Amino acid sequence: MSQYQDDIQAIAGLKNKNGSAWNAISPEAAARMRAQNRFKTGLDIARYTAKIMRADMARYDADPSQYTQSLGCWHGFIGQQKMISVKKHFNSTDRRYLYLSGWMIAALRSEFGPLPDQSMHEKTAVSALIKELYTFLRQADARELGGLFRQLDAAQGDAKQAIQDKIDNHITHVVPIIADIDAGFGNAEATYLLAKQMIEAGACCIQLENQVSDEKQCGHQDGKVTVPHEDFLAKIRAVRYAFLELGVDDGVIVARTDSLGAGLTKQIAFTREPGDLGDQYNAFLDCEEVTADSVSSGDVLIKRDGKLLRPKRLPSNLFQFRSGTGEERCVLDCITSLQNGADLLWIETEKPHIGQIGGMVKEIRKVIPNAKLVYNNSPSFNWTLNFRQQTYDRMKNEGQDVSAYDRAALMNAEYDATPLAAEADEKIRTFQADAAREAGIFHHLITLPTYHTAALSTDNLAKEYFGEQGMLGYVAGVQRKEIRQGIACVKHQNMSGSDIGDDHKEYFSGESALKAAGKDNTMNQF
Repeated sequence: MSQYQDDIQAIAGLKNKNGSAWNAISPEAAARMRAQNRFKTGLDIARYTAKIMRADMARYDADPSQYTQSLGCWHGFIGQQKMISVKKHFNSTDRRYLYLSGWMIAALRSEFGPLPDQSMHEKTAVSALIKELYTFLRQADARELGGLFRQLDAAQGDAKQAIQDKIDNHITHVVPIIADIDAGFGNAEATYLLAKQMIEAGACCIQLENQVSDEKQCGHQDGKVTVPHEDFLAKIRAVRYAFLELGVDDGVIVARTDSLGAGLTKQIAFTREPGDLGDQYNAFLDCEEVTADSVSSGDVLIKRDGKLLRPKRLPSNLFQFRSGTGEERCVLDCITSLQNGADLLWIETEKPHIGQIGGMVKEIRKVIPNAKLVYNNSPSFNWTLNFRQQTYDRMKNEGQDVSAYDRAALMNAEYDATPLAAEADEKIRTFQADAAREAGIFHHLITLPTYHTAALSTDNLAKEYFGEQGMLGYVAGVQRKEIRQGIACVKHQNMSGSDIGDDHKEYFSGESALKAAGKDNTMNQF
């Protein structure tokens, strides 16, 4: 017997127990409402999705072709429509997640208005967006099941059982969210408190970066400042404690290193003995040897191998790393994070280059054989230019004639029909599968895609609607495509919950219910 039928029987028993006062209560209606509200709390969601993510990680370890993907979403409606589309096109949500981007919260969800990605936005906006996303995903479940219940009521014979099977095997729109906590918004205690809010809202996976919290920069901008490993590890442990306190024992932590593009540190690491973690961090500092006589007032000095060294300190009071040490620092960051409680890695790179990423992962896996990455397929990269230049370089290195191409101008549309462009596009198409196989990338995400799609679609609509096309700009460019592509929100009243409300009115008021979906509802024409 299905859970739905079990609930009908259980509620019928409650109805009988409570006597005539419950005469108007329909056990079937109550069971339907239970089915439409499968997840009662955010913690229910976090526990459910953590198991999904852990199973996906194990599946990837066994077969790298089984990588996972997500798109960044800045509003509950965007996340909802994404998962409705995924279900429509693939009849499954398997290995497809949501990503919550701190950049998009800063740019789109702060009461201060658009902000740069520097942790200046309200930190409570992070957990608020997680809650909002799951509210919309749960509503998508309720809407879809409501439609199936109405079909069940209208069906006859074998068709009725087929619809019942769909109800019993319903695939939820609720999927894991990888949620960006930036650099933790303060000290380790602040990180713990915010992580708790995020987990209580439904997050099963929290991404934390090793930048200084009050100097935090977007990973694709200059001026990044990292913290010594022990500071970062304290925050990783803080997130783990938050998961354990709330009973999400298999919660996932993504440790992100920005060391590849970060040439600065705010602190010289504490060290107890040569070769310890603090000493390894300090070994990357750009230093000059000094004598006692050449030391100036206010200089900071360290001693290594019997030599007195003065780290290079900038007017900002930050210390500088030696040039060319970024990859080595990334590898140490990643190994250290995995050895101290992180589950997945994130290496923020300056370009999408499988060889570069794979080279670092190879070094990490010498110590941690099952190390795997979350990777930002970033809109900050010029994908077309990067891959055309990579293709150009390969052709040139192999002795092919590249005289027809200007490497610096390969973004130009005049190259679109060339063999070089075709090869580059194919490399872009297979980038995720290739990188999952060759560079240890378990999860591919695009941080800001729906920010860009909203801008692009709005630009197209504004150009047509306010131009000569007028209303045809909307009809031909939006509505006609929605209808023909079967976009769910073309029936926007249904999407907003009107039909769910009608069902509830009937449960609550019976024949006297005033419902919105009558014969005069203009949505019937769709």
